[in-house]
Amino acid sequence: MAEKSKGPDFTQGIASSDLAPGATLRGTVGEVAVILVRSEAGLRAFSAKCTHLGAMLDTGLLAGGEIRCPWHHARFSADTGEAVAAPALAPLSCYLVEEREGRITVGPQTDAARPRPVPSAPDRILILGTGAAGFACAHELAKRGAGRHVTLIGEEDDAPYDRTFCSKQYLAGKKERTGVAFKEMAFLTESGVTLRSGARVEVIDPLDRTIRLNGREALAFDALVIATGAAPQRPDTPGFDRANVHVLRSLADADAIIAEAREGKRALVVGASFIGLEAAASLRGRGVEVDVVAPGEIPMRKVLGKEVGRMVRGLHEENGVRFHQGKVRSFDGSAAVLEDGTRLPADFLVLGLGVSPRVDLASEAGLELATREQGGGILVDARLETSYPGIFAAGDVANLRRPTGEGRQRIEHWVHAERQGQHVARVLLGEGERFEDVPFFWSAHYGTSLRYVGHADGIAHAEMDGSAEQRDFALRIRDETGGEALVTCKRDKAALETEAEWER
Repeated sequence: MAEKSKGPDFTQGIASSDLAPGATLRGTVGEVAVILVRSEAGLRAFSAKCTHLGAMLDTGLLAGGEIRCPWHHARFSADTGEAVAAPALAPLSCYLVEEREGRITVGPQTDAARPRPVPSAPDRILILGTGAAGFACAHELAKRGAGRHVTLIGEEDDAPYDRTFCSKQYLAGKKERTGVAFKEMAFLTESGVTLRSGARVEVIDPLDRTIRLNGREALAFDALVIATGAAPQRPDTPGFDRANVHVLRSLADADAIIAEAREGKRALVVGASFIGLEAAASLRGRGVEVDVVAPGEIPMRKVLGKEVGRMVRGLHEENGVRFHQGKVRSFDGSAAVLEDGTRLPADFLVLGLGVSPRVDLASEAGLELATREQGGGILVDARLETSYPGIFAAGDVANLRRPTGEGRQRIEHWVHAERQGQHVARVLLGEGERFEDVPFFWSAHYGTSLRYVGHADGIAHAEMDGSAEQRDFALRIRDETGGEALVTCKRDKAALETEAEWER
C-alpha cells in the first residue's frame, strides 16, 4: 500500500465521489506519482510531475481545460496531457483509467497523445536565435510535423540551453553544465530541424528574402523569425573594460564568473537588478564575499514596491551580502571607487545593469522599430509579425500593444519569450491569432521564490494581502495607465488564479 504522503494506490481503485468535477487528486501507480483529473474533457490520468522541473501538478490549478504548474506556470491539456504552454515542452505520460460502479481505477501507462500534424508550412523557415523564443518556436514547429522546414541559427557555440540556470543553479554550483542544455534538443534533431551553432548573421534582406551569415553564405527564407534577444549593458565607466569585469547573460559568461568565484574571494555586484541579486545569492553559495552597489536604498522598488524590496534586501543581508548606495565611478582591477569616494575592494565585478534589445539587424533591414519611450525593440502586430510580411519577432526584441492598459510593451521574461516563440510557430502553421498571454516570471533568492504575474510600468497603487516581513503575501499592483501585476511569495495558487482571471 502506498504511503499516505503519496496518496492512494490507484491500481486498487478509489470511490468516484473522492474526485469531484473540476478537481485533481494525486496517487500512485506502482512507484510512480500519478494525477487523476476530472475536467470537461472527462476523466483522465497523467504523470503527476511537471516535465519542466518536476513540480507536483496537484498543487497547481485546473482551469480552462488545462493543468497549470504551481512553480513556473507551464500548462498541459487536461484532455491529452500535451504541453500547450512553456516552460514545459514535453507532454505528460498518460495512463489508462476506468470508472465503473462508483469506483475509479488506473491501469498501465499508454502512449501519450500526439499533437495533430498540420498539412503544410512555409518551405524555408529561418529562426535567428537559439534562446527561449527561438528554441520554443523550433520545438513547436517540430512537434507539429514541420521540423524539416526549420533552420535554427545561433551565435553561441554551445547547443541551445536554458538561460535561467546561468544566474541561479549553474552559477551556484548546484547544476552541472551538461544539465543546462535543453533536453528536447534530441527531439528537434530527430524531427529534421537543422541547427547552425556558432553562426553570425550579418545581413537580413527582406526584399530578396535572404540572410547572409559568416561572411558570404546566403540562406533564403519563406518565413523569418527574429529572436536575437538582448545584450547586457556595459557602461563606459573607467575600468569596466577589464578582464575581471563580467556581465551575465550566457553560459560562457557564467563560466567566466565561476572561474573567479573561489571561496574567500570578494565580488562586487553593480546593480541590484533581478539578475544582479540572483548572481549575488549564487556567489554567496560558493563562499564568495559579496558587496552590492546600486543607486537606491531599496532594491527593485519601482518593480516590487517598498515592502517587498526591503524583504529582498533583508534576505541578502541575512546571508552576508553588504549593500552600498551610489554608483561606481571607476574600477582599477582590485577596488571600485564610488561617487562619494568610498573604496570597495573587489577581486572581480559582476554588472547587473539591465539589457538592451538586439535590433541592429532589424534596423539595417528597414524594419520599423519602437521608440525609446515605447520601450524599444521591433514593432510587431498582434500576431507578432513585423512591418515586413513573413518576418516575425519574438522574445526580448518584440514590442507589441499592451492587451490591458494603454500603449505598448516589450517584456524581458523567459517564459513570455518562449510563449511568443510558440505563438509565432502556430501563426506559421495557420493557427495563431492574437498573442495575449499574461506575462510571468519568477526569481529565487536563498530558497525564497517570488512569482510575478502581469505587467505594470511603475506603481501608482498597491494592495498587500499578507506580510512581506513574514515572507507570505500577495501584492497587487496597478500603474497609471491601467496595467496590473501580482507579486506573490508562498501564494502559488493565488498567482495561478489571478493569471487565469486576467486571461478571461
